[in-house]
Amino acid sequence: MTVSLSLSQARRMALEAQGLARVRPTTPVTARAVGRTLAQLQLVQIDSVNVLARSHYLPFFSRLGNYDTAILQTMAGRAPRRMMEYWAHEASFIRPEHFPDLLAWQKRYWVGAHSLDEEVRIDMENRILAVLATSRPMTASELTAKLGHDEVQDRANWGWNWNVVKRVLEHLFEEGRVSAAARTAQFERRYALTSRVYPGGTPEWMDPDASMDRLIEAAAKAHGIGTVRCFADYFRTPAKAGQASVERLQRAGRLERVTVKGWDRDVFRHVDAKIPRRAEGRALLSPFDSLVFERRRLEELFGFHYRIEIYTPAAKRRFGYYVLPFLLREGIVARVDLKADRPGGRLLVRSAHAEPSAPSDTAEELAAELCLMEDWLGLQEVVVSPVGDLARTLNEAIAARRHSQDPLGGRVNPLTGETGYVALVSPVD
Repeated sequence: MTVSLSLSQARRMALEAQGLARVRPTTPVTARAVGRTLAQLQLVQIDSVNVLARSHYLPFFSRLGNYDTAILQTMAGRAPRRMMEYWAHEASFIRPEHFPDLLAWQKRYWVGAHSLDEEVRIDMENRILAVLATSRPMTASELTAKLGHDEVQDRANWGWNWNVVKRVLEHLFEEGRVSAAARTAQFERRYALTSRVYPGGTPEWMDPDASMDRLIEAAAKAHGIGTVRCFADYFRTPAKAGQASVERLQRAGRLERVTVKGWDRDVFRHVDAKIPRRAEGRALLSPFDSLVFERRRLEELFGFHYRIEIYTPAAKRRFGYYVLPFLLREGIVARVDLKADRPGGRLLVRSAHAEPSAPSDTAEELAAELCLMEDWLGLQEVVVSPVGDLARTLNEAIAARRHSQDPLGGRVNPLTGETGYVALVSPVD
């Protein structure tokens, strides 16, 4: 008999699976806690935008609060690695055990060197592999210099301005022959032979159907509840193969079909998914957070329509450049456009908008979350621009929070020498 769930139950199941249903721990965040979070999420998307913080740092903050980002650098950059970089939901940090399974299914031909003359490509592959076999991990520019290659060669017709060395490196990365041993401070990959990065040495070939089943089940665990499209999109695997895998996992008793009121698609839950009695979490979510990957699911579950407007011309943006949804208990209740002004030591709230269903304590709870983020980022104050229907009450909530902590007039910003806790200012560019 098919189990029927209310929309509230489905929401709580999804939040529990993503580690967002519960109040954050108050104890210091350990490497073990970060590792458990990665194991729960299965992957974390990487993006180069650094207007607030690198996107792969934010999901751990959302779930754990103030933590040391050096933990992630150690997990990804030192042996034995507990996470490694590969193509999944776009470029992502993944659990190493998923690497052999993803090799069977990730085909990103557009990023590599398939359009190069085969003789040129093979010659460059051999030269790159020979250098990496006897060297420390190297960036594409370091390899270009080492090989004596003209860095501007072939740039005229390549959209990313990649030269032949970079194109072949990406081809080798896609094939799993080289991996990212670490990232530089400028976010460049340091390439190394995969045998030196992957904890198992050289990954073995996997049966594609068995690999797909492991990936779809991992995605289902991370979702708790979802559709075939949700599960396939998590690791960006083909929908048709995902459908066949869901059917196999149903027969194996790992997935079960459910119905959700108001959700008119075939919906499945992982058999281990749990429904907490209530959702009590609070979090600002990265635009690349795994809870918001699948926009249709986000709207069906939470009634929240969301689009990233980074690539939208400024005049046409509705909410801002780098807008983070704000999760409060069981709902997504607001969205804020944030920027870290590192030289000025300020967390800039460039706009703040409440959802129609936002509860009365939204501004107060968002203020607490922004102050926590300010501390995590090592900034000294939160500055709210008067843009959006939530801006004024948010500013008042932050000011009240600062005053209760320091009723004598706030603190001195060591970077500016100014005294105070928050300012409501004109929009910041």
